[in-house]
Amino acid sequence: MKWIQPVPANERSSPNRPPNDWPIYRLLTGPDDAAFCERVSELPELGYVLAGSPALTFDGQRVIAAQAVLWSGAPGR
Repeated sequence: MKWIQPVPANERSSPNRPPNDWPIYRLLTGPDDAAFCERVSELPELGYVLAGSPALTFDGQRVIAAQAVLWSGAPGR
């Protein structure tokens, strides 16, 4: 199952901008399960890089994960 469909390089507005007008910085959150891991794992294929370590918390019922990512073309990268 794919959450994100890659945009071909020739359809991107600029090599310095993420596809689909997404923001340069993104924070993905969700239950710590296979679907969350798949969402995070797809972003490097699109040009994002992991930004720091993941964070985990417990909401009383399940573990919630968070992972920040940055567009690899962002200034300073």
